[in-house]
Amino acid sequence: MRTTIIIIFLWAILLTGRSYGQERLSLSLEEANNYALEYNKQVKNASLAVEQARKKINESISAFLPQADLLMDYSNYMGAEMQFSFGEGVPPQTIPFNPTSSLYFRISQMVFSGNFIVGLQMVRIYKEITGTNYLKTRQNIIEMVTRSYHNALVSELSIKIINNNLYNTRQIYENTKAMVSVGMAEKLDLDQFLVQQSSLENALKSAERQKELSYNLLRFQLGVPADTPLELTDSLDYFLDNFDFPGILDQSFHLDNNLDYQVILSQERLSEKQVNLQKMNYLPTLTSFYQYTNKILKPEFDLSPKNVIGLNLNIPILSSGMRNAQLNQARIQLETTMNNKSLLEEQLKLQERQLRFNLANAIDQYVNRKNNVDVALRIYQNYQFKYQQGVSSSLDLTISNNNYLQAESEYLLSIITLLDARLALEKLMNTL
Repeated sequence: MRTTIIIIFLWAILLTGRSYGQERLSLSLEEANNYALEYNKQVKNASLAVEQARKKINESISAFLPQADLLMDYSNYMGAEMQFSFGEGVPPQTIPFNPTSSLYFRISQMVFSGNFIVGLQMVRIYKEITGTNYLKTRQNIIEMVTRSYHNALVSELSIKIINNNLYNTRQIYENTKAMVSVGMAEKLDLDQFLVQQSSLENALKSAERQKELSYNLLRFQLGVPADTPLELTDSLDYFLDNFDFPGILDQSFHLDNNLDYQVILSQERLSEKQVNLQKMNYLPTLTSFYQYTNKILKPEFDLSPKNVIGLNLNIPILSSGMRNAQLNQARIQLETTMNNKSLLEEQLKLQERQLRFNLANAIDQYVNRKNNVDVALRIYQNYQFKYQQGVSSSLDLTISNNNYLQAESEYLLSIITLLDARLALEKLMNTL
């Protein structure tokens, strides 16, 4: 009986482990971007900032709407009295100060406030800035996920190339070993291939570490646990064959589409409103109110009315230069923002030219290095055939193999450079 219970308990643990195990996540690049935009913490925080700005607008609008307050007070004069004297022969009259308590109901309404009007406009501009920052955050996440996706695919291709070359090197090593045993080859040739094999094994381990790093970075950007298995369904050939890289170079660049430029435009408008806000400090403020008073504990003489309606007018007269100093500071800040906008315009135009040059150069480099791989592979295969026929040395085969691996390494680097150059230009143009 006890054994049966233990077996059932272990079986329950196994079932629980299966039910909570991480399932493989298969994603195309588009699906990976959508997944990251839904679960990434940075995107969530940017979305919360937009919602907070919306609530800030509601808060500012509510300040212009009627405000109602209910107040209650209590006063005790500690037995104080007031005496009235009516002349000689007339005894003085004593009036005690009895405790009093009143209940006030007050409604106020702002009639005019220049600061409030301009402040509400500033809050709306602030909401636009947070909205643009949200779009920038989404854009950055898409860029990082796409780059990590590309790097993961390139690392897989690198592992595949090294494995194929390692397999060939091991085959040659075994064949050479057999030839050495019968005296048809020198042991020096065998040592040469053993060094080559060891070098490839180290390169394979390095590529596997790079692959794990790329996948971990992608998991972090997706917002999934570190032990989640990932399967990338888009191939590297899909990105290289289906993207119109020269067509991207033909697209025109519009400053207004760039998100950084949109932010600086909003900041310039915000600085203009700040100047207007300081100007409004010179204007009066007018509010209206209604107050109802209910006497809970009345004094001996109560002449105050229950219902009062009135206006409060606040006219600024003298601030000893403070308002003027604040206005001048706001004007300086506006001029600084305008200079920053002009500087950003120049930077973006120069960046566009540089990124177009980088992409054009990356396209030429990719085509050239892809051809180099084909040539280096044919040379290596030719030397491999000659070595098997005994008309080529092991040194020639090793050199041709190293040249081929170097060509493959440069080709992989050109792929990353090409895809990164496309990403950078599309981000600048806000077409990601």
